[in-house]
Amino acid sequence: MEISKGIEMLQLDFEGNVIHPILIRDEKTAVLIDTGFPGQYDDLRIALENIGMPISQLKAVILTHQDVDHIGCLPEILQECGSQVKIYAHALDKPYIEGQLPLLKDGHLEHPPKGKVDETVTDGQVLPFCGGIRVIHTPGHTPGHISLYLKRSKTLIAGDSMYSVEGMLGGIHEPTTLDIETARFSLKKYTELDITSVVCYHGGLSHRNVNEQISGLYKLN
Repeated sequence: MEISKGIEMLQLDFEGNVIHPILIRDEKTAVLIDTGFPGQYDDLRIALENIGMPISQLKAVILTHQDVDHIGCLPEILQECGSQVKIYAHALDKPYIEGQLPLLKDGHLEHPPKGKVDETVTDGQVLPFCGGIRVIHTPGHTPGHISLYLKRSKTLIAGDSMYSVEGMLGGIHEPTTLDIETARFSLKKYTELDITSVVCYHGGLSHRNVNEQISGLYKLN
């Protein structure tokens, strides 16, 4: 689904759990936001091919955080793309993504997916891709969780900082959030943005009065 020009929301089904990686692209660069569950590489590859993007042409992967359903296909992407693809993540989640520390929520996995993070990102940083991708550090779900704001299209990629149901934002998913109070504080950052569309990794697109929805959620929480 095209959210706006150059912004595609993918839909991958893993045993009934539907997730939404994002592809951002222009004439020069293709950037993937999150990679799906382990074992979904073929699904991801096909989804990208269906919108005219061979996975081998990716130039960057931005990981919103360390959870296994976000880093799952990272090893295969690195194997396919080699050194041409750069991996971006927040420093606080980097050692978990690289396998130096066990994943905070999936530490029981004997062989978790992992891969080298080439560049760490910071709050407020604007990555020079596709008109500019602003990084928003939104900890709580994990220490290094980030969201991304595309000013040109007023699109917020919320990762797992919020979830949505049938186009309506549901707020924080408390069962999977490590620090509820920090996650609530992170929502405040969104109230300072002019947002037309929100994409939640779980739940997908919301574009109905999203500024009002977010303000209500922040006050509620």
